[in-house]
Amino acid sequence: MMAGRTGGSGSGVELDVAVFLRNLADARHLSPHTVVAYRRDLAEFTGYLSRRLQRPEWRWDEVDRGLLRGFLGELNRRGLARRTIARKISAVRSFLRFLHREEVIPANPARTVHTPKLDKRLPGWLTRAEMERLFEAAELRSAEGGFRGVRDHAIIELFYATGMRLSELQGLDTRSVDLIAEQARVLGKGRKERILPIGRSAATALRRYELRRQELAGHGPRDRGALFLSEQGRRLSTRQLQNIVKRFLAAAADDAGLSTHSLRHTFATHLLDAGADLLAVKELLGHASLSTTRIYTHTSRERLKRVYEQAHPRA
Repeated sequence: MMAGRTGGSGSGVELDVAVFLRNLADARHLSPHTVVAYRRDLAEFTGYLSRRLQRPEWRWDEVDRGLLRGFLGELNRRGLARRTIARKISAVRSFLRFLHREEVIPANPARTVHTPKLDKRLPGWLTRAEMERLFEAAELRSAEGGFRGVRDHAIIELFYATGMRLSELQGLDTRSVDLIAEQARVLGKGRKERILPIGRSAATALRRYELRRQELAGHGPRDRGALFLSEQGRRLSTRQLQNIVKRFLAAAADDAGLSTHSLRHTFATHLLDAGADLLAVKELLGHASLSTTRIYTHTSRERLKRVYEQAHPRA
């Protein structure tokens, strides 16, 4: 409990928000990027409250549905995207729920404030033909024998073989991958660990990369435990991984909207197309809820509908 704090302006508000953000990081194990987004959204919310209440001192229990609707209205007047507004309101709702749980406020006024209804967006994915072109490009680079080409090929293979998130792949250490058992140990959201099969193709590419990676050992790489290294021996950043994948996507697919995350979507879509069980795909992806995984069934249905309309004589 937060010692019965009732909130206030200035340092009091900042302290309440800081306690909440620390809880997100330490207790809920959210990523640093998510915590930064929460901090930014809550700073915007408290700034709005200070302007509306127009007093040097105010308390959290003064925040009611009217103020929350006013904040929602301000976000709409600024012309923000629905998804952005929904994220900001979600951050506020989580914060007020936390204050209620800690008995700082008697009730959560955000419970009845609804976020904008979002249009369902099907995730970007690559067809099998596009994936073949992508692997052809990666294998061609790898065949040249350079460190980068061999490494980048292994990255592409591992992304598609496991469907892991960008942050999960970036955080892999050499001890995370067992090339004999052909599996990888991944630390996902909420620090939940899962074991993923990596398949023969990815294992072969990783063995080839490991031989080239060992050559860096003689030069004393700075991040010895990291799986994917730069030529300077440092762990690749998420931005560097994104750039590597985007180069291959540009060569293999026409859709400029594809991203690194598209390989994760492609992994799930191709598994479901082949008849994989939805629950199994959920576990492989590390989703907390089955509803999150179900979006990939919509992707498959839309594609099947198009195939039907194109192929059936009386469609």
